[in-house]
Amino acid sequence: MSQAPESRSPEGPPSGLDTTGLTSAEAARRREEHGPNEAPRAAPKSLAARVFDQLRDPMILLLLGALVVVALVGDLADAAIIAAVVVLNTVIGVVQEVRAANAIAALDKLAAPHATVVRDGRFVRVAAPDVVPGDVVRLEAGDVVPADATLAEAAGMQVDESAMTGESVPVDVLTGGEVLSGTVVTRGRGRAVVTRTGAESGLGRIAALIASTATRPTPLQQRLARLSRQLVVLALALSALVFVLGVLRGQDALPTLVLAVSLAVAAIPESLPAVVSVALALGAYRMARHSALVRWLPAVETLGSVTVLASDKTGTLTEGQMVAQRLWTPFAEWSFSGRGYGVEGALQRYDDRSADPAEPVDADDAVGSDLLLRDLVLCNDARLGGPTDGAWTVVGDPMEAALLVAAAKRDPRLLDLPEAWTREAEVPFDSLLQRMVTLHRAPDPDGSWLVVCKGAPEVVLDLLPPGPSVDAARAAADRYALAGLRVLAVADAVHHRPPAEDALERGLALRGLVALVDPARPDARKVIEECRAAGIRTILITGDHPRTARAIADELGITADGGEVSDGAAVARGEHVDRVEHIAVYARTRPEQKVDIVSAWQQHGAVVAMTGDGVNDAPALRSADIGVAMGDRGTEVARQAADLVLADDDLRTVVRAVGEGRRIYRNIRTFLRYGLAGGLAEVLVILIGPFLGMPVPLAPGQILWINMLTHGLPGVAFGGEPLDPAVMTRPSPSPDRSVLADGLARQIVVAGSLIAVVSLVAGLVVPSGDQSQTAVFLCLGLAQLGVALAVRAPRQGLALRSRGLELAVAGAALLQVLGAVWSPLQDLLGTTDLALDSTLWLVLLAAVPGVLVRFADRVIEARARVRA
Repeated sequence: MSQAPESRSPEGPPSGLDTTGLTSAEAARRREEHGPNEAPRAAPKSLAARVFDQLRDPMILLLLGALVVVALVGDLADAAIIAAVVVLNTVIGVVQEVRAANAIAALDKLAAPHATVVRDGRFVRVAAPDVVPGDVVRLEAGDVVPADATLAEAAGMQVDESAMTGESVPVDVLTGGEVLSGTVVTRGRGRAVVTRTGAESGLGRIAALIASTATRPTPLQQRLARLSRQLVVLALALSALVFVLGVLRGQDALPTLVLAVSLAVAAIPESLPAVVSVALALGAYRMARHSALVRWLPAVETLGSVTVLASDKTGTLTEGQMVAQRLWTPFAEWSFSGRGYGVEGALQRYDDRSADPAEPVDADDAVGSDLLLRDLVLCNDARLGGPTDGAWTVVGDPMEAALLVAAAKRDPRLLDLPEAWTREAEVPFDSLLQRMVTLHRAPDPDGSWLVVCKGAPEVVLDLLPPGPSVDAARAAADRYALAGLRVLAVADAVHHRPPAEDALERGLALRGLVALVDPARPDARKVIEECRAAGIRTILITGDHPRTARAIADELGITADGGEVSDGAAVARGEHVDRVEHIAVYARTRPEQKVDIVSAWQQHGAVVAMTGDGVNDAPALRSADIGVAMGDRGTEVARQAADLVLADDDLRTVVRAVGEGRRIYRNIRTFLRYGLAGGLAEVLVILIGPFLGMPVPLAPGQILWINMLTHGLPGVAFGGEPLDPAVMTRPSPSPDRSVLADGLARQIVVAGSLIAVVSLVAGLVVPSGDQSQTAVFLCLGLAQLGVALAVRAPRQGLALRSRGLELAVAGAALLQVLGAVWSPLQDLLGTTDLALDSTLWLVLLAAVPGVLVRFADRVIEARARVRA
């Protein structure tokens, strides 16, 4: 054996440790005294710090520079408009940053780890912040230790202390040893008494040192920051060109300088930082409302690029509630009635010829099955509570709980066996051994000892001497696996004296098989189909037998495209790498093999989302582009390794989250299309207008007014646009592509040119100088707002929540018209009255770019559907 069993301390818990637990009242008092069990956090930003962060953006700095220039030359009206733009963008940015901080704080609370403690004499599950000194905590493989504690009991426990010490190899921990907050139990189980919590714990002291560490911007934010700097440089270059050309034409230097500065301000979408913040933060918040908790903000944008979903089986594609369906002994075969963890049901003789349950079990005929059920109860770490509302409450592994439920259907008194058959030693189950071994002292006066071995059939049956019964068991196990059942083999041995630690598995005899089923979720097949429609390929990675894995994959349609089935042995040999795109199912995989599978897909250019819930899934969750952990059923180590936690353990939530990621990316690109097209149009009007006989097509104040209206609330509203269903019917874009790729730059040029053309036409058909400038002003602003409506996402219904963009555009359009017709604004902006018929004609002309852009998009979409 690779691991000797670890005996319990014969003296019981170390002296001085109280293992009776706390009452709820005492726990509440201690929480009040010691505070919540939380690591110190960085102090929240002050309002002044948030404002300063907004003002440091390159585009806002350009606005502030422009403000200084126009103020120095005495143009107070334009200075007031620029100041209004700065204030508006800063207020919007600060408000959205505060909303983002509140949303992330809410996510932290929802994703907080839990612990199982003794309260009022029974085990209960509490949030980790509610753990207090003196609590008795139960620790099992996969748990994150919630606080510093001393072990009162340890059975084969190993702890990964890499998070605290940097040592990558798990260490054995014995009774009386200390476990530290934040470390991970990798195998075994135990009970520990909490000694230090919160800031006093080892993890808390480390957290205090890094509480002030700033978070890094996401990759998309970094790309957009580079784009912002490039736009600022381009805007400054254009403003210099306008200034030089104006002076060469004989215009006064100071007005020309103000015009050039105003053009620089107009050429950039200064609300871009606010749009990105809105999109990412609200995206994370919307995911949380759908039970998808984002632990790392870049996951929001990366989700939209997923092309492969690597899913485990239990609890993700299946219900995660194992049910014992068959019991096999060398003498007979049995079936269980009833559903799930319900108390209803019984053990019945199974007749292969009719495939229906026959008469109830005869007591004289059931010796073999009763001994098998005895072993399943003893070699088991789960516990049943209740029953409540006709069903057992479960504490522990779902598969082991299903075995206890099966025994209770035969006779509830079987659940009391662990009290009589004292467990003296054990080798806990792990993914390498694929078996669990326990040693029990029998209650009979002769003092015999019982060894029970439970595990994968191919492992347990290989420990037994060959014979007809073993051959029959192998055949039965294959038959069950072909039917998609999870099969366990059980063997035992009786000794008259305690066996040596290295001889526990000697002399074992076959006791039988138990076959369990984890039914597929009713909607799992639909989820697979939705992923396929969205260009996302689903692959199944499981530790089950290849036949079991194939059966569930066929049922769910994962192998609908003829995908092959591979196994852990083939992965270990590297045979999957060259054929990775042809494989849909990976069976009998180990943790390191899951990492190899994810890496192989990534090498083939896939963006991989990996789902998992166990300790053995954590390495793959970390190596995947997006790690997705089950929040309800999953272990703490899986949740800590993941980027996204599904609070409802529902795979449909992944599809929603992918849609949210695509929605965010599309909204940012749509805003860039709209904002940069408007800036381009303003530049073209200023540069081309003088060559068409319009010395100053727009006054500086008019440019700034248009910029404030179009890039203000309408621009930020793009961050909250609804999901376009079309983005879920085509493959995800690569995250490495430029944000302006896939034709976006061409669309910006086309839209900007159309806006510039109609604006120049408006100035030419109104020959009067002042009225010509007003016509350009009115048409240019309304045309940009019309394009905003043209590129918006499709929506249904009249809900105001999805109509934010339309409302913002309507308000901006009203202010734009008032700027041309209302005398107080006319005095501020330098506009003049236009005839009513001219105004109506200009409004219709301004609608042309939006109509043409919308028509062109529809044509492109239609061609794409034809090609698909």
